[in-house]
Amino acid sequence: MDPDRILVFDTTLRDGEQAPGASLPIDAKLAIAVQLSKLGVDIIEAGFPVSSEAQFEATRLIAQKIREPIICGLARCVDIDIDKAAAALEKAARPRIHTFVATSKIHLEKKFRKSEDEVLEMAVKGIKRAKGYFDDIEFSPEDSARTGKEFLFRIIETAITSGATTINIPDTVGYSNPEEFGQLIDEIFIHIPSIKQAVLSVHCHNDLGLAVANTLAAIRRGANQIEVTVNGIGERAGNASLEEIIMSLKTRESFYGKKTNIHTQEIVKTSRLVSHLTGIIVQPNKAIVGANAFAHESGIHQDAMLKDSLTYEIMNPADIGWGETRIVLGRHSGRHGLKKRLEDLGYHLSSEGIDRIYERFLEIADKKKEVFDADLDALVSDENQAIEEAYRLEYFHILSGNQAVPTATISLEIGEQKFQDAAVGDGPVDAAFNAIDKIIGKPVRLIDYSLQALTSGKNAMGEVHVTISTNGQKFTGRGASTDVIEASIRAYIHAHNKLKHSTTQHD
Repeated sequence: MDPDRILVFDTTLRDGEQAPGASLPIDAKLAIAVQLSKLGVDIIEAGFPVSSEAQFEATRLIAQKIREPIICGLARCVDIDIDKAAAALEKAARPRIHTFVATSKIHLEKKFRKSEDEVLEMAVKGIKRAKGYFDDIEFSPEDSARTGKEFLFRIIETAITSGATTINIPDTVGYSNPEEFGQLIDEIFIHIPSIKQAVLSVHCHNDLGLAVANTLAAIRRGANQIEVTVNGIGERAGNASLEEIIMSLKTRESFYGKKTNIHTQEIVKTSRLVSHLTGIIVQPNKAIVGANAFAHESGIHQDAMLKDSLTYEIMNPADIGWGETRIVLGRHSGRHGLKKRLEDLGYHLSSEGIDRIYERFLEIADKKKEVFDADLDALVSDENQAIEEAYRLEYFHILSGNQAVPTATISLEIGEQKFQDAAVGDGPVDAAFNAIDKIIGKPVRLIDYSLQALTSGKNAMGEVHVTISTNGQKFTGRGASTDVIEASIRAYIHAHNKLKHSTTQHD
């Protein structure tokens, strides 16, 4: 392996999917895996096969369809986990089992209630069982950053002896900082000579906002694999962000002296796909892929940019996949113009999908002078998240005011029939939700509601996310419109459709 090359291990489909609300259906996971392959990642961690049948099937399908990157399945150092991972990866061109066991004192005492020797024995048995299936085995001592160094060095050395070809050092709870994490990598190289026989990987969480900094510190100290997610998604505060690390290495290559095989022009397209399919919105000021990452409003900045873009841009937006040509879309635009702009944004939809989006596009264009890219992103996101609609909104009517009782009349199409009802509430949105509940007749509890503007101005596109709960299950819904009440109603109906779809599947 080239000592100057960093392997990119993408865990968006495993650790990233563990972000609250980010659960992905199998076809969505495959779509992301296809894009990750185009992006040029070296390893795709496709899932945790033993955790559910859907995880198993997704890993199996990705292993069968994606041929260039290594396809990896996660497994605890437990026989059934390893056997399931091996079965899911059976058809992979380049399979890897990633097995792990917790090693920190708090995990041993509180989670496992096992001694260090017992955990060491679990690691050896797990690695050897995995090695019986495939040559490429990764081992992670979970919570490495809080593990006593004597035991950490001992279990790493034993893992290599047992057959592990990659050793991953996770900062599982984002506890470390760049100076001490870099020092830990130094000490691993000093105290474990056999580490040179393996690839040394790092997996950093972002609980203190240091995942990217810790990962870059580890690269400076000799780590040659990084474990990352697109948009930095993942459990709690997320993981090290793929795009931030890749562009740090590219932009500051003279400082880091390292390269990757990533096709950076695919970064924005990959970011948008993951955002749309998971429903996790990228904040506007997010580095590299945020909507404002290459936006300049200050007059001083704009003047300098016109003279030389390097004054305020250290990267060329085209290198990351940001389009520089903007087609102005409005009420007089036709399907061709819409289709071309969607393709520029990285969306390739069927003719039926274009027709459905075009109808919604015209509704928005009638209400505002210009339809922006963020509006189109929202429409495509609606299309990607579409499921069989048991309930369809026919119309709504709202009566509200500071001296009126908020009242909503809702009409829904259910099958071939139309049902109408009215309700009051604490506000127009609450009244609309109450009317929908009366029509559907299935009691649910609203546990989360969020609204954000996707574009600026008084005709901004509003996006609403809701979460409803019933019988211990949660269902998320999403809706977008220039009318925030309509967006709220669409989101609530979307969540009810997911609930209905789930109930139908299990009947």
